[in-house]
Amino acid sequence: MGLAPQASAPVCTSAPWPGEVSGHPRVATQPDDRSVAAWGDPAIIARCGLDPLGPTPQDCVTVDGVDWVVRPLSDGSAATTYGRDPAIEVLAPGSYGAVPLLLPAFTAVARTLPENGRHCVG
Repeated sequence: MGLAPQASAPVCTSAPWPGEVSGHPRVATQPDDRSVAAWGDPAIIARCGLDPLGPTPQDCVTVDGVDWVVRPLSDGSAATTYGRDPAIEVLAPGSYGAVPLLLPAFTAVARTLPENGRHCVG
């Protein structure tokens, strides 16, 4: 997995990633870059620097005041901040359950991202 398009944005290179997610300690990433972090085995992976999402029909949830778009993956699920530029993406293997349950660990880092005015509707 490569770096996100805006990985070099200052908000990503200084991202305050959590020390653990759902009780799982942080682990090394390849590439070793401050815009990427991982926890546990199999790894929960977070990347900062994605281009912001436009309007989408995919599920949008609000966790601790931060909006996330959630989509299923072949083994697990992904959540991408919505209404933030750049965005953060969290990838969670199926063994961790639904990705929204992990998102409170990412509230602090998500709140460092500049808002672009988009919000979940409904």
